[in-house]
Amino acid sequence: MKFTKMHGCGNDYVYFDCIKVDFPGGAQGEKQAAIKLSDRHFGIGGDGIILIKKGTKADFEMVMYNADGSRSQMCGNGVRCVGKLVYDAGYTKGHEFTVESMGAVKVLTVVEGERGDKVAKLSVDMGQPILAGAKIPVALKSDERVIQHPLVIGGVEYKATCVSMGNPHAVVFIDKKPADFPVCEVGPLFENDKFFPERTNTEFAYVEDRRTIWMRVWERGTGETLACGTGTCATVVAAILNGLVDAGEKITVHLLGGDLVIEWSGDENDSVFMTGPAETVFKGDVEI
Repeated sequence: MKFTKMHGCGNDYVYFDCIKVDFPGGAQGEKQAAIKLSDRHFGIGGDGIILIKKGTKADFEMVMYNADGSRSQMCGNGVRCVGKLVYDAGYTKGHEFTVESMGAVKVLTVVEGERGDKVAKLSVDMGQPILAGAKIPVALKSDERVIQHPLVIGGVEYKATCVSMGNPHAVVFIDKKPADFPVCEVGPLFENDKFFPERTNTEFAYVEDRRTIWMRVWERGTGETLACGTGTCATVVAAILNGLVDAGEKITVHLLGGDLVIEWSGDENDSVFMTGPAETVFKGDVEI
């Protein structure tokens, strides 16, 4: 089956165009393929796989699997790559179109092109942040916001601000750039802590100034990735809630794989907007 390897800021997935050709084996086949193909030694290599299908609620649908075969609700870097693929393939001629994932619909806008009609950068309306604790979800029955909530992880107390961008995130602010932070040790402890009934993605972030953040991320079901679009949005939302950056401004977030620009008004009824690159690495055929 034909595939396209793509990445957004180093957050890489194997993409399958299933608009005209069905993926073999149904949901179980998709899960098994995600585990097999994501392996960086024995497969194609990636943070997971994403299937692109005709949408029912939107122009297109993305079906996303993590590297461990679990489904994921949304990936900000992944949805930008979906946008590039469908636009570059000529499935849409408009500079604005919609993509759904597990019922949630995102609006994509082509921002910048490259070499003719190819897309280099897109902006995504990532929707409203979910701030009510029980809806994120965390192990609280109330709808209170979870801001700087103390958690003892691996014998160390951290303070987490929790946000859902269609998937749960715990944002931890640290006092220096996260280059040397033990993400691969602490991340899985956060992911599987009982405070997070559906597991969690965890961002370790350092606020350099009112418009600049440095961040590393541990993604549930995958491990550390070079970037996470929903996590970057959640981090900026958390930084605004804690008064660390300015609402309504374009906040640049430096990730291991590149930069994303996030904007949010500070009003929970308003959408978070993310702008960043989408790149094709190579194409090929693989036996499923």
